[in-house]
Amino acid sequence: MKKLLITRRLPEANLAAARARYDVTLRETSEGLTVAEAAAALRDYDAILPTLGDQFVAAAFEGEIRCGVLANFGVGYNHIDAVAAAKAGVAVSNTPDVVTDATADIGMTLILSTCRRAGEGERMVRADKWGGWGPTQMLGTHVTGKTVGIVGMGRIGQAVARRCHYGFEMPVLFFNRSPKAVDLPARQVATLAELMAASDIIVVTVPGGGANTKMIDAAALAAMKPTGIFVNIARGDVVDEDALIAALQSGQIAGAGLDVFAKEPFVPDAFRAMENVVLLPHLGTAALEVREAMGQMALDNIIAWDEGRPLPQAV
Repeated sequence: MKKLLITRRLPEANLAAARARYDVTLRETSEGLTVAEAAAALRDYDAILPTLGDQFVAAAFEGEIRCGVLANFGVGYNHIDAVAAAKAGVAVSNTPDVVTDATADIGMTLILSTCRRAGEGERMVRADKWGGWGPTQMLGTHVTGKTVGIVGMGRIGQAVARRCHYGFEMPVLFFNRSPKAVDLPARQVATLAELMAASDIIVVTVPGGGANTKMIDAAALAAMKPTGIFVNIARGDVVDEDALIAALQSGQIAGAGLDVFAKEPFVPDAFRAMENVVLLPHLGTAALEVREAMGQMALDNIIAWDEGRPLPQAV
């Protein structure tokens, strides 16, 4: 029976399925593997089911390698050096598709919560500071009909765009590094700066790492309208957090909704101090049926590797 390391606790249905087929070691911690721990895992296990925070960087692949597959739990795999893995003969997979709708739903949650000041309003009620309804109380941004700009028009970007267009009658613009044909009314613009300037609400959905690191920088934020709302459901490293904090503190943009952060679980105090920022603890895929589907997809890739078949979701 092959040895499988699962680096974080998964739903019970996934653990039962894994244990029925493999000799499973489950890490009982919320902290990701360090580089040294990742290297040891590659040496000691036949297969690994890792997730965000596990440091499978290039240095982790420099020693003895027993592991044949890293079946990542999550669509984003910027914590895995896929090039180094390939050179070491380690296959890598992820879990696309099953996360699309859940992540897009969180995008809409952040759009609505930030525009309509829902987080601020709830804190007011919980603190018993609400003085009653008034015509000018807690005025926010009306969402219906506003122009949304999608940064990265992949599966999740398109799912957000559909919700915005069909649900809220929002004109959709998008920036993508390559030309993209989509099956909904949406217009691709040539540059990120053009998208930022023309949109009322920006939603970032690109993969993290690589060329996308800090693509949302001070210049990109400076192009936004002062009434603009910024939403990130991608990865935290896509945004220059210092630049975003400065833009929010100076009133350069009106607000932000963030589900991801550059150094999770660390969240800068400056974000928490601002009422016009909605903060979520990386809830993008946090629904039981979605997480079970992700776990099963990761396990299916391990089984495919074990049986000598191509990985269904190879990256």
